[in-house]
Amino acid sequence: MDIQIEKKKGLRRKHIPYIVCGGVLVAFVGWMLFGNHAATMQVEENALTISTVTRNEFKDYVRVNGQVVPIQVVQISPEEGGIVMEKVVEEGATVKKGDVIVRLSNSNLDLQILNAEAELAEKQNLLRNTQVAMQQDKLNNETEKVSLDIDTQRKQRTYKQNERLYEEKLISKEVYLQSKEDYELAMKKHGLIGRRLEQDSIYRSVQMDQMEENLANMRKNVLLVRDRKNKLEVRSTIDGELGLLDVVLGQSITPGQKIGQINDLSSYKVEANIDEHYIDRVRQGLSASFVRGEVTYEMQVRKVYPEVRNGKFRTDFVFVSEKPENIRSGQTYYINLELGQPEEAVLIPRGAFFQTTGGNWIFVMDGDGKRAYRREIKIGRQNPQYYEVTEGLTPGERVITSGYEAFKENEVLVMK
Repeated sequence: MDIQIEKKKGLRRKHIPYIVCGGVLVAFVGWMLFGNHAATMQVEENALTISTVTRNEFKDYVRVNGQVVPIQVVQISPEEGGIVMEKVVEEGATVKKGDVIVRLSNSNLDLQILNAEAELAEKQNLLRNTQVAMQQDKLNNETEKVSLDIDTQRKQRTYKQNERLYEEKLISKEVYLQSKEDYELAMKKHGLIGRRLEQDSIYRSVQMDQMEENLANMRKNVLLVRDRKNKLEVRSTIDGELGLLDVVLGQSITPGQKIGQINDLSSYKVEANIDEHYIDRVRQGLSASFVRGEVTYEMQVRKVYPEVRNGKFRTDFVFVSEKPENIRSGQTYYINLELGQPEEAVLIPRGAFFQTTGGNWIFVMDGDGKRAYRREIKIGRQNPQYYEVTEGLTPGERVITSGYEAFKENEVLVMK
């Protein structure tokens, strides 16, 4: 007879792994449903820069580095070419308007002057000979007119006498008619010589005026050629400082070639290169200032150059009133350029976090300062000190403004 074995009740060892796995599974599901999944990282609070969000006046300006340059730089370019014979002054010398800087020599120009003077002398001789010939023609015509006057008077007397004699039947009709025809012919000749003398006078007058005009133009041409000789002495066009003179003795210079420059030291301006981000906001007339030796100097935008090079565009500033006493070319000033009027805004100090976030998010401290949470924000304008926050932050909150490179992938920071 078989003996029935009674089964033991209760937890057995083989059930333990199943129970543990089930517990882990339940805990995981609960964490997935109700837990906080944000990536968390512990950081040293002392290594962070924590700033307070404020509401204050936002000054819309940008700081740029500007270099002092002369108010005007005049290029030295000789009008005539030649060989450098003498450097009268050296670089750095002070010059006055009209001072000779360089003397040139040009043998071809000397030859042109001689040819122009010889041509002028030839034209003058031709004009004199023409005047003599015209005067001679005028005398001959006047002599012929005098002869015709006398001949006309004689034939008129003869005609009048024959007319009376013919009326008295003392001469034949043929004689009378011949004397009448001779008189009429003399009258016609007299009229023709008169008109010819008038036409000759007009023609001579026009021809003489043209020749005088040509001669005057030739005299001007000679003067201009001689003046070109004077331009072989390259002179200063303004009072200033000879900043550059790039010539050597014996060098051949072409007309219009740049050989140096003169700096106008009567005043100064400041040249600055500004980031292209501001090119649509910078315009002529904007105010600017800088501080030097506890004195604030006011400036104004004089000119904005539209060309952008290497991400920057050039701007010129001029002094509105006084300028530093020890101002010199080449000095660097840090200029605050005002882009708009001050306005109330929510502000946070500038910091390295912007390079990582682009101003799109920031870590905000909680109330007890133990944790910091990532939050989306929007940043508007900026100046060298502050960012303007348009959305996401309220005054009084504290934010981390130092760099985020070490924890940019995390969403929660726990302070140690």
